[in-house]
Amino acid sequence: MTEWNISEVGAALHQDALFWDNTLPWGELDRHREKCLPRMVVNGVDVVSLTLANDKNSLADTIRMIACERAHFLNQPDKYVLVETVDDILAAKSAGKLAVIFHFQGSNPVANDLNMVELYYRLGIRHMLMAYNLRNAVGDGCKELSGGAGLSRFGVQLVEEMNRVGMWVDCAHTGYCTSMDVLEVSKDPVIFSHAAADAVYHHSRNIRDDQIKGCAVTDGIIGINGCGKFLAYNEGTAETMFRHIDYIVELVGARHVGISLHFVYASETWGDYKTAWNVDMEDDPGNDIPWSEINQAEPEELPRLTEIMLKHGYEDADIRGILGDNWLRLAHQVWK
Repeated sequence: MTEWNISEVGAALHQDALFWDNTLPWGELDRHREKCLPRMVVNGVDVVSLTLANDKNSLADTIRMIACERAHFLNQPDKYVLVETVDDILAAKSAGKLAVIFHFQGSNPVANDLNMVELYYRLGIRHMLMAYNLRNAVGDGCKELSGGAGLSRFGVQLVEEMNRVGMWVDCAHTGYCTSMDVLEVSKDPVIFSHAAADAVYHHSRNIRDDQIKGCAVTDGIIGINGCGKFLAYNEGTAETMFRHIDYIVELVGARHVGISLHFVYASETWGDYKTAWNVDMEDDPGNDIPWSEINQAEPEELPRLTEIMLKHGYEDADIRGILGDNWLRLAHQVWK
């Protein structure tokens, strides 16, 4: 067995593959966050996408955060590569550095100004959610009581502008009808950056089979998260992640699956989930579990996830795709 406590074959594959974690909540909790990225690296992560803003952030706060984080990573070129192109990702992997990209969990930082989309893209934002749980100018979030509002006229324009500049359109946290409209409107592949299959475990944050199939029709990707509240009844493990991976692979193929661990590295961050922005729906299971007690798959689970896929007979090429090559393919297809 290896240092990861998995087989030599699994460890070799995990180390050699490009591992892309497409969602890591990020913030100004300096006491914790600098301990998180080294944990990612020692467990095989090569690329990480950091959340810099969501639907609660103003334009001014968002710009300041981007400026701060760009300086933070650019000032440490020995450890990080701030990604502008696909080639930057491959160069970082070759040099043993962590490639860093940015994203928004919500579209409110655009502040109803489509001109902001290209500026954000040039500053490193590579994907953006349509809505974060609740309704915004684009459409419904997945926690709205009605669940029936579709994409607004402004939302159509926003999707079209994101397509134009090369930013991934992201429907995680987005309401069902809004996401289905997005899947029809977008000319580029659509992603659900961090999600799970509702058929495996019912929760308002998880996505239905027709959303999964619609995503695949666009040639998009569903990133499986590691939050125990969404994977099972408070079981955030490599095993519960695999159940959702395997279901989606069987439904639409390994080409359309990725990893977005959404590891909440600081306990203080869970306080943010006690607000109305993260309210549970009445029929959501686990309403009795405080957010502070939610179990989640941590970075140390990632090598085991590779081993589990090997043990279940997944081909090496499919495992490499799920670990990161699928996100890489989509970057080649969409980024400009």
